[in-house]
Amino acid sequence: MTSKVSIVPCTDYSLAAEGIRASVDIIGGLSPVIKSGDRVLLKPNVLAARRPEDAVTTHPAIVSEMCEMVREAGGIPVIGDGAGIAFMGATAEAFVASGIAAVAEEQHVELINFQTAGFEKVDVPGAMHFPQLFVSKAVLDADVIISLPKLKTHELTYYTGAVKNMFGALPLKHRKEMHLLAERKLFGEAVIDLYSVAKPHLAVMDGVVGMEGNGPSHGNPVNTGVIMASYEPVSLDIAASRLIGLDPMEVPTTRAALERGLATCKLEIVGVPLEEASVKYKPSNGGILFNVPPFITRIFGRYYSVRPEIDNSRCIRCGACVNACPVNAVVCEGGKLSIDKERCILCYCCREMCPEDAVGSDRSLLAKVLTNA
Repeated sequence: MTSKVSIVPCTDYSLAAEGIRASVDIIGGLSPVIKSGDRVLLKPNVLAARRPEDAVTTHPAIVSEMCEMVREAGGIPVIGDGAGIAFMGATAEAFVASGIAAVAEEQHVELINFQTAGFEKVDVPGAMHFPQLFVSKAVLDADVIISLPKLKTHELTYYTGAVKNMFGALPLKHRKEMHLLAERKLFGEAVIDLYSVAKPHLAVMDGVVGMEGNGPSHGNPVNTGVIMASYEPVSLDIAASRLIGLDPMEVPTTRAALERGLATCKLEIVGVPLEEASVKYKPSNGGILFNVPPFITRIFGRYYSVRPEIDNSRCIRCGACVNACPVNAVVCEGGKLSIDKERCILCYCCREMCPEDAVGSDRSLLAKVLTNA
């Protein structure tokens, strides 16, 4: 089976409405997935309390236009997500900072905070790691799920898109447990356990301005000028990975989905050719070793290390890293935060969730030489 993936030019968010409509229409429109009266969950990426121009979250213009399109198709749009930072009110703050709360108000759409809306236990047939998961009630109650990811690199999964975007449907306990697997392949398989029971019916990607480098929250915005769409989220991720210069099979979530038989790697690109739209992104260098052959670490072992390190001169003691760490490796002594190297599993949740970019990398001499740091 071949899946269509659209690539449509969109150089500015002022043109987002036209770009989104073109990207969805060219694959077949909304009628194949939305019936009159359907409750349609729009799931943007609202990772943290960051402004739209930071390119961390899905741009509000994308969400706003999707609300309009869902209504026109006869559906009832609702917007929902759960931020990654683990403290009371984090998601509410992220909705406001990202501009998503304003969209919900302007569009008179229900805005659902996954952290406070409740979760239900579901069985996961054929699970690799989690035979049961608690999943957001908002996701389970929806007739239709539309993933609205941001095109970004990622320090753990190399790339994050339509599939990984559903990670926000999990309570923080499960997110931590998945990070505890402490290996990219296993983590990817665990995310696909979730995806298998919470698969979006459509994915529309915000690639107008993406993020390269130390994504998903500390990279650099990069003008990419595209909006992409597909009924098959994995296919969208495959195309988007190629578009930014990554081998899709290196992305653990994509590989796991294909190995599980939940998708196909056969794509049909419609709209602009992939080669014409491609913008090679700089990969992350914040602890994820994109350019170092695996045998290096096997040979040099303890001489090669890259670990997260807290810069206490930037730290504001908000507690985001403490709450995010799945193994309680962030400790406070004498009023300063540090990371217990024995406990740390190098998941980089602390770095990903820090609102002040106060978590950097502590690299051994060998790591500095090999990564040109």
